[in-house]
Amino acid sequence: MFEIRDRIRFTKMSGSGNDFIIIDNRQLKLKKEQGRELARLACRRKISVGADGLILIEDDTGADFKWQFFNADGSEAEMCGNGARCAARFALLKGIVAGPQMSFRTLAGLIEAEVRGERAKVRMTPPHGYEIDIPVKLENCLLNLDFINTGVPHAVFFAQSESQLDEIDVFGLGRSIRFHKRFEPAGSNADFVYVRGPHNLAIRTYERGVEAETLACGTGAIAGALTAAARDFVTSPVDVRTMSGESLIIYFEKSLQEGEKVFSDVYLEGDVKVVYDGELWDETLRG
Repeated sequence: MFEIRDRIRFTKMSGSGNDFIIIDNRQLKLKKEQGRELARLACRRKISVGADGLILIEDDTGADFKWQFFNADGSEAEMCGNGARCAARFALLKGIVAGPQMSFRTLAGLIEAEVRGERAKVRMTPPHGYEIDIPVKLENCLLNLDFINTGVPHAVFFAQSESQLDEIDVFGLGRSIRFHKRFEPAGSNADFVYVRGPHNLAIRTYERGVEAETLACGTGAIAGALTAAARDFVTSPVDVRTMSGESLIIYFEKSLQEGEKVFSDVYLEGDVKVVYDGELWDETLRG
């Protein structure tokens, strides 16, 4: 059982439907294993706060701050685009940073961010590992998937129509893709994308670590936009419509280097909302 002596202050925030518990850990000094267990217990819906992930904000000597990020199952993630936007607004609201522009450290690298009101924009680390048309045999079908790492790994399937996107079994197919041997040992998020136009996508995402479809996924929206751009379906900026009904805007530069398509200056922008501030009691952290 996770034990605390004093109630833990936290803020619940939502980035386009991705929700997070955010804690100022600069004085609490929760260790990684404590953070892992706290995420697993506090992120449970209906019997605790409930969230897609937990973010611990900490001091850093080379940036404005750093974070520890844990998925709802307690696993640590290299990066989370919507979480990064929430963390940036949290840092500004709580006086951790002095102004709207900041940088913070993640396992994926240094992230730059800008916050204007309820709008947050982050510059992502360079994507890598792009592959096209990977044949992935599942139990009842064969899918051709694109792959790109946008801070975390993403496998992308392009639907042929919006109705097909609506009807996809995101949990079943997503889970099969997430645990497929082709993406071992880390596994992969699974994104299902429909191209609505040259600057517009619709997306649904099965998130690794949450182990379910989420209402939005920042790195997934980026993966959908970049793989679509690599296929010359879209050009920057791309409005990505998520399952929450909100849009994420993806900006990027695309170039050709030694015959390979390369992406740089990748930004993710969208709304960030404060849901509430609260205190965690120990009785909601009992396993």
